[in-house]
Amino acid sequence: MKEELENLRDAALSGIEAAADMETLEALRVGYFGKKGEITSILKQMGRLPADERPVMGQLANEIRGEIEKALDARKTALEETLLERRLIDERLDVTIPGTPVTVGKKHPMTTVLDEAKDIFIGMGFQIAEGPEIELSEYVFDKLNTKEGHPSRDRQDTFYFDDEDKIVLRTQTSPVQVRVMEAQKPPIRIISPGRVYRKDEVDATHSPIFHQIEGLVVDRGITFGDLKGTLNALVESLYGRGTQTRFRPHHFPFTEPSCEVDVQCFGCGGSGCSMCKGEGWIELLGAGMVHPNVLGVCGIDTDVYSGFAFGFGLERMTMLRFAISDLRLIYENDRRFLSQF
Repeated sequence: MKEELENLRDAALSGIEAAADMETLEALRVGYFGKKGEITSILKQMGRLPADERPVMGQLANEIRGEIEKALDARKTALEETLLERRLIDERLDVTIPGTPVTVGKKHPMTTVLDEAKDIFIGMGFQIAEGPEIELSEYVFDKLNTKEGHPSRDRQDTFYFDDEDKIVLRTQTSPVQVRVMEAQKPPIRIISPGRVYRKDEVDATHSPIFHQIEGLVVDRGITFGDLKGTLNALVESLYGRGTQTRFRPHHFPFTEPSCEVDVQCFGCGGSGCSMCKGEGWIELLGAGMVHPNVLGVCGIDTDVYSGFAFGFGLERMTMLRFAISDLRLIYENDRRFLSQF
């Protein structure tokens, strides 16, 4: 058995040294130390040896086993180093080759205008308020002095959730103003930007989903002059110093008196062009003094406090800001269009 063990050792060491890859080396390991391996088979025969030979043969077998295991580990380390060197050569990176350009994203034009508007209003002492998009019709209509029978409450104009017309997708962000007035005592200075919904057909200037920024100021001694000053400051900040505005009488249920605010056309300077449809002016927003009924229903003493409110469409502001002619371009996410801004 001694000769058999020594021959096995020589053959194993020779085979391990010649192993050219990890697969061959693993096959050798299994061939010697697996359940049916040669070393394993020899060790199983130890019980048949005479008692006086067993210690000597056992010691020799263990020494040879240790030599083979050491040789396997050494060859494995050598093969791993060879493989690593080969990978370093094969996967070498030429840092002098120009890299692939990384396209840096930009703000959406609507986000740009919204951020500008927020900065302007925060600079004037306003706070930003938010509210639910799924709202009670009581807050969308009743508490805003919009009585039953008003066209805006018609199912052809508004998205309702129930048969009793109690729950609605808000048609404006004005309900946020009501909730703020119910929860907070004057003085109040807020803007309420957000998404709103109306049953409009999609075209160049309309969408069933759009965005508004509405503002509210309630305090002692607030006048229409304060409203005009605030809106003129907003317009000049957005479109440049000297931008002309025009206030036209209008009617809104929740303000009295009410007005529409126009800006002089940027394209023609007021002489008339295709952008302003020959008018020389572009309608921008609606505004007015908060109706006493609205203040009263929110628990605000109309003998002490007054206020003004205004609201404009973010999409329209964006279109004017960047001379965009079609509202649909804003929503199509065409990178060729968006990359211009």
